[in-house]
Amino acid sequence: MNEHNAKPRRGRPPKVSRENPDTRAALIRSGLEQLTEQGFASSGIEPILKKVGVPKGSFYHYFSSKEAFGQAVLQNYADYFLTKLTNHLYDDTHLPLTRIRHFVADAKAGMTRYDFKRGCLVGNLGQEVGALPESFRPQLIAIFASWQNCLAKCLEDAVLHGQIATDANCQLLAENFWVGWEGAVSRAKLVESGTPLDNFCDLFIAALPK
Repeated sequence: MNEHNAKPRRGRPPKVSRENPDTRAALIRSGLEQLTEQGFASSGIEPILKKVGVPKGSFYHYFSSKEAFGQAVLQNYADYFLTKLTNHLYDDTHLPLTRIRHFVADAKAGMTRYDFKRGCLVGNLGQEVGALPESFRPQLIAIFASWQNCLAKCLEDAVLHGQIATDANCQLLAENFWVGWEGAVSRAKLVESGTPLDNFCDLFIAALPK
C-alpha cells in the first residue's frame, strides 16, 4: 500500500510511556489541579490518569500509593510557592512592606487566572487533615513553618528599615499572617473576588506595631 494513501489508525490515543521521564511530572501537575480544586479525600486517581493518558498499572510505577502521590503533589506545590514567596519577600529593590503587597497582588492574579476555583493546596489539606493519613500532618506543619520563617525575615528587614517597631515579634506576626491568609484565600474563593486578599493585606500592615 502506498504510504501516502494509508488510513490513520483508529482507536484510543497513544498512552504515555511509563518510561517517559516527564510522566511523573505530568501526573503531579494533573494531581495538583485535581487536589487544589477538590481536596484529597474526594479526589480519585482515575481522572488524573485519564487526563495524562497513563494506565493505572503505570501509576504505581511512579508512586507506591495514593498517599505517596498526595505527598509528592503537596511538596511540589509547597516548593513552588516558597520560591514565589522568596522572590517577592527577599526582593531588596523594594521596601519590606511593599514586598508583602507585591506577593499578595501576585497571589490574587493567580486566583483570578483560574476563576477562583483553586485556593491554597496547603490550606485546603490543613482543613481536612483529620481525614488524611497521619503522615500529612508533619509535612503540612513543616511547610507552614518554612513560609512563616520567610515572612519573618522580611518583617525583620522592615524593623531595620524603620517600618515597624524594633520590639516587634516577627515570628509571631508571621504566624498570624498565615493563619489569617488562609481564611482570606478561602473567602476569596467563596465570593469569587480578590477583595478579601486586599482587605486582609491592608489590615495586617495597618496593625503592625509602629
